[in-house]
Amino acid sequence: MENYFSNELSGKIALVTGGTKGLGKAIADRLEAAGAKVIITARNKPEGNENRHFISADLSTASGTEKVIKEVLSTFGQLDILINSMGGSDTPAGGFAALADEDWEKIIQTNLIASVRLDRGFLPQMLARKNGVIIHVASIQGRLPLHESTLPYAAAKAGLINYSKGLSKEVSPKGVRVLTVSPGWINTAAVKAFLEEISATSKITVEEAKKSVMDALGGIPFGRPAQPEEIAEFIGFLVSPRASYLTGTEYVVDGGTIPTI
Repeated sequence: MENYFSNELSGKIALVTGGTKGLGKAIADRLEAAGAKVIITARNKPEGNENRHFISADLSTASGTEKVIKEVLSTFGQLDILINSMGGSDTPAGGFAALADEDWEKIIQTNLIASVRLDRGFLPQMLARKNGVIIHVASIQGRLPLHESTLPYAAAKAGLINYSKGLSKEVSPKGVRVLTVSPGWINTAAVKAFLEEISATSKITVEEAKKSVMDALGGIPFGRPAQPEEIAEFIGFLVSPRASYLTGTEYVVDGGTIPTI
């Protein structure tokens, strides 16, 4: 990656949750290309020989988020950029009746409460310096839920969008920018596994599963899912000094999927 205003994030410390694969890895790559010191956290170690500071933690738990907060601040002294990109859904298909309390609680912890805890842990030092950027990666499912298989995920992301807006109104006057990015369908390994799960559960082919998801979304006018790097490029801009007046906004990046304004 050349000439990404290549030193515009020089001296900045950034944490990317879920940063070992998929969109999270693409974001970590993009921020590092712009000169940031990037910390990544996930449950499992990254594949390959990455030299980034890695923290193994289950962020769906209070102890996991506390571990990350303490290690980042004790090791680096501060955090300038927080990218809450961890998320996902592994609830069973079958609609509301197939979902137990445990399914709801796990998904809400992962997709909403983890971000709340991390924000709460890192905001005090950002506010003390009157500087920082927090990005919440939500989803178009916050507006366009798929009831068949990901209803808890959609509800959690809707909560994240609302929470992010409320937080921005509190902390933006104090120097910290808070933004939400809601991607549509992204072509990741997790998506492939999701389609294979639908295929097995519904006894249809993977291509038929893909079409069923496309149909449920109402189609993608651009004609394809996003690549992780396309979403990461936009987030790289949002955390940069070039976006210094942007806060409190949700940006939908979905190839035109959502059919309303």
